[in-house]
Amino acid sequence: MMMDSAAANGKSSTKVEEWRHLVVKFEKPSLGLATWQLVNTLGPYALLWYLMYLSLAWSWWITLPLAALAGAFLVRVFIIFHDCGHGSFFKSPRANVITGFFTGLLTLTPFHHWKWEHAIHHATSGNLDKRGIGDIWTMTVEEYLAASRAKRFSYRLSRNPVVLFLLAPLYLFVIHQRFPKPSANAREKRSVYWMNLAILAMGVGMSLVFGWKTYLILQMTVTLVAGAMGVWMFYVQHQFEDVYWERGEEWDYFTAALEGSSYYKLPKVLQWFSGNIGFHHIHHLSARIPNYHLEKCHRSHPLFQSVKPITLLSSLKCAAYRLWDEENKQLVGYRHLKTYMKQGRMVGKQG
Repeated sequence: MMMDSAAANGKSSTKVEEWRHLVVKFEKPSLGLATWQLVNTLGPYALLWYLMYLSLAWSWWITLPLAALAGAFLVRVFIIFHDCGHGSFFKSPRANVITGFFTGLLTLTPFHHWKWEHAIHHATSGNLDKRGIGDIWTMTVEEYLAASRAKRFSYRLSRNPVVLFLLAPLYLFVIHQRFPKPSANAREKRSVYWMNLAILAMGVGMSLVFGWKTYLILQMTVTLVAGAMGVWMFYVQHQFEDVYWERGEEWDYFTAALEGSSYYKLPKVLQWFSGNIGFHHIHHLSARIPNYHLEKCHRSHPLFQSVKPITLLSSLKCAAYRLWDEENKQLVGYRHLKTYMKQGRMVGKQG
């Protein structure tokens, strides 16, 4: 399980006031650290686009690797955008909104609309009764067995690695986020429309510099690399074997944070590019902690360090998990379905 028995007992006896006391000192934004992160992220990202422009006179074999590296930097840009959405990157709300808009432009993501959806994700993560917004489609074993063949096919397709980590990110950032949800309020909807206009203006300007075909290829490459990395990170953070899921009143915010969000222990270079978001258990415990304080918070108390890490190597098996086994409280693969059927469990509709 995610935490040993001693840690689990400690967790259950820890009151909200106590863990709040542990994290509150890390919730204070640092203007110096935030500014430096903008410089060491946006500066190299802009430089890479300039180098891509120069490399076009030489060879696409130089240009495309530069675009892939730019994609890695774009992940870090998104983490800054993400923190602005939580109001944690800067102390100033206005600075967060302005920075969030411009980093949202680079990541093709409308600030206020995304902020609204992501807040729902934080409020419902790990709650089986509140799936569907800001998460990856996850069915329980019982739901899958009771589903029609068409729905099973759709589910299997959506969880196919090629679709989930390559096609879905492109669709999400390029197409899906161009349209507001019907349930969004006026401000969220306007943020989508304004972002679409800003993206159009950016596209026209960059096309004048690169040519529209070249710009489209480069932008799609950068977006694909960043999207694939980002979706994989998000997947591992909430789709591991002993992840926490509960229904209704059984759901607990504290447990959902420490057991429903992983500690993804990455090599230092990947931790840097991903803006420390691998400390996701800390982030879900308090979204007010800026990314540049997450590691310090993790190291500050044994409670946080008791969470078993997922390494880069061990995370690869997460791709095999497909369904939530509600009886045994763990994610399982499709092979697990045979066990259910042998036990005479529901096999669902066949039409």
